[in-house]
Amino acid sequence: MAISMPKSSSISPSNQFLQSFSRNTKKKNSVVCCNQSELSPTRLELSICVGTHLIPHPRKIEKGGEDAFFVSNYNGGVLAIADGVSGWARKNIDPALFPRDLMTNVSNLIEDEEVNYEPQILLKKAHAATSSVGSATVVVAMLEKNGILKIANVGDCGLQIIRQGKINFSTSPQEHYFDCPYQLSSHEAGQTYLDAMVSEVELLEGDTIVMGSDGLFDNVFDHEIVSMISRFNDVAEAAKALATLANNHSKDTNFDSPYTIEARNRVC
Repeated sequence: MAISMPKSSSISPSNQFLQSFSRNTKKKNSVVCCNQSELSPTRLELSICVGTHLIPHPRKIEKGGEDAFFVSNYNGGVLAIADGVSGWARKNIDPALFPRDLMTNVSNLIEDEEVNYEPQILLKKAHAATSSVGSATVVVAMLEKNGILKIANVGDCGLQIIRQGKINFSTSPQEHYFDCPYQLSSHEAGQTYLDAMVSEVELLEGDTIVMGSDGLFDNVFDHEIVSMISRFNDVAEAAKALATLANNHSKDTNFDSPYTIEARNRVC
């Protein structure tokens, strides 16, 4: 999962919170602070600082899990997460190979002229270049320096924007039926970039972006995400705390998670 926070670069000084935030994140190896360019006095540009944390399923620790993610400081910043579909293991195919290959191709193609900073086209080209057998749910977010965040998601990897202690925006999961999400696949029967849900959101300085696979959103309620984020100024610490909370909830047989509630409602 990834936690990121847009910050501005302008001729006027940042407020004290963001100054402190920047000092803290420079000490964290798991944080990427996107570069900022010179600006004219009349223009404000945004970039993001990112913290990431991955906790594999206990049965998948040895191979590092089946999720893959990518972070870049290109333009205002690029974030992407792909979650491998575990069902491929029944066919003796490593579910981690497809999402890793897909994210490698996302990395290689973000500056492609045809992509033109459009996440849906980036998914198109990255998917076409992926040769591994398998499938994955995926979300890609690309921040333009004018503050517009462009998002394309296929399946149940998700993105939320938290503003002033409330969820201001959230992607919606795509599924054929319960527990069977849309997915990009090596098979022709799977979904394509045309099935992606595309969104654009205007970000403000100080917004927090939360991205993750279903391992986060199936196990942590929205109000818990908002509450946890409010406790941290450092995005790396926030990402670790949220991932740890999701992991703890997944192991708690007495916890009525968002997933179990949804499953019970579907049966009823």
